[in-house]
Amino acid sequence: MIVEPAPAKINLALHVRARRADGYHTLETLFAFVADGDVLHLDPSGAPGLRITGPFAAGLSPDDPGNLVLCAEAAFRSQVAPVAPGAWLLDKRLPVASGIGGGSADAAAALRALARAHGVARDDPRLFAIAAALGSDVPACLLGRPALGRGRGERLDLLPPLPPLAVLLVNPLVPVSTAAVFARWDGVDRGALAHGAPLAVAIGGRNDLEPPARALAPAIDDVLALLAAQQGVLLARMSGSGATCFALFDHADDRASAARAVVASQPGWWCLETTLAAQPHVP
Repeated sequence: MIVEPAPAKINLALHVRARRADGYHTLETLFAFVADGDVLHLDPSGAPGLRITGPFAAGLSPDDPGNLVLCAEAAFRSQVAPVAPGAWLLDKRLPVASGIGGGSADAAAALRALARAHGVARDDPRLFAIAAALGSDVPACLLGRPALGRGRGERLDLLPPLPPLAVLLVNPLVPVSTAAVFARWDGVDRGALAHGAPLAVAIGGRNDLEPPARALAPAIDDVLALLAAQQGVLLARMSGSGATCFALFDHADDRASAARAVVASQPGWWCLETTLAAQPHVP
């Protein structure tokens, strides 16, 4: 049995620069990852198929041919090695359609698991080509390290390791359509990311998808206001196209206090205490 973590990604900053003729958008974004997320299991010799467990299993169908785990397996089979279908088990711990790359992280974990099972290097260019075809965030999730994303997010430049800051992720459990959020972007280029230390760049940056996401899901306003009011917050911002928001803290005690405040105020929201990860987990 091969076990691969699929850690959540967060966009520390996300600047949308232009609409492209192909329907995508030109972006500049700072990708970071946390220590927690979904977990994917592969038994290469088991009965083929996908089973989904975990607190957010109900949001996905194991029979959906568009599931990114199965799409990753099919692409690996056609482009890397003619492997037999395996038995997959996805422990779905992250909310679906939540701006923290759950599906993309799962696809990247599937590619890593298949690479381990069949003796392929995890940095094989074929894996990154498959990842880029599966989705804009999948290459970053496959890399699993802090990176500057350009293009539609698939062009990556490694960043220095980030400090292991305490992170609080909060989602009001309102699914938000990425396509709908991008469609509501106002088309105004508000400028590039600055140059400098990644954390300072992030703090001085923005997420251009926040205004359209907040219009579609006003609960995001409440999440951001609650996070920003907590003691010790270095940065509170929405990740990706929402609705998950994050807060960064220097101290775990401040994160724990903030988590208690969120749970007391909004017991129905999803809340995860975690930490920024400087390097990917290598089994």
